[in-house]
Amino acid sequence: MKCIILAAGQGTRLKKYTQNLPKGMLCFSGKTIIERQIDLFRTCGIKNIIIVTGFAADTIQYGNVTYYHNPDFASTNMVESFLCAKNEFTEDVIVSYSDIIYTKEMLIQMINSKNDFVVAVDVDWKKYWNSRYGKIEFDTESMIIDSDNNILSLGLENPPLGEIDARYIGLLKFSKKGLDIISKIYEHDYEEYLHKAWKQSGKYIRQAYMTDLLQAVIESDYKVKAKKFSNGWLEFDTNEDYETASEWVKTGKINEFIRL
Repeated sequence: MKCIILAAGQGTRLKKYTQNLPKGMLCFSGKTIIERQIDLFRTCGIKNIIIVTGFAADTIQYGNVTYYHNPDFASTNMVESFLCAKNEFTEDVIVSYSDIIYTKEMLIQMINSKNDFVVAVDVDWKKYWNSRYGKIEFDTESMIIDSDNNILSLGLENPPLGEIDARYIGLLKFSKKGLDIISKIYEHDYEEYLHKAWKQSGKYIRQAYMTDLLQAVIESDYKVKAKKFSNGWLEFDTNEDYETASEWVKTGKINEFIRL
């Protein structure tokens, strides 16, 4: 099994701390976020680590890692960065956003998942959101899950709370078969959606989010499974995220959400 860390974005909402750094290179409690991920993957037995770079690529330099570069990072998004590593779609992969940290237990459960498309989700996200933002109805997106843990739809911004069964985390697993399906869907849709909205986000296909890709898989009649967790992760998307989480480390509150 391989892992692919998506680290191409600039992270403009963290610019107070990352003017010249990708946000995955933000130092948190003694290590960069990416370094934490690499250490965790290796602890869990995954040695084949791939990083897709973009903004300030020269600042990401770790040994025994394979690198791909998205030269169009400023005008594209997660899906395009992911497909920069298409040559690595030869076996099952774990895909991780570079601005999150998560527990070993979460990663192990994702590694052991057997389905072709598996998405880590937080069913207790409201607790995290209240501590993070002081409110729930902020920076939300839809995710509707059926009784068999199949994701029926996802990725609509600021939906009614009733359309949020869980929170998308940014940690996924795709089987080799799933990766083949993804490649075929993207190739099939590419020309048609170069200049019109592809899925829920309304983005063109080269600017699409990973949730758009998952929605495309769902609409092609494949099962996308939700792997449910109760917290166990942190996201660093804004200056306030970083400052709040750093304060939680000082006060010990960090253990409510993740064990460092």
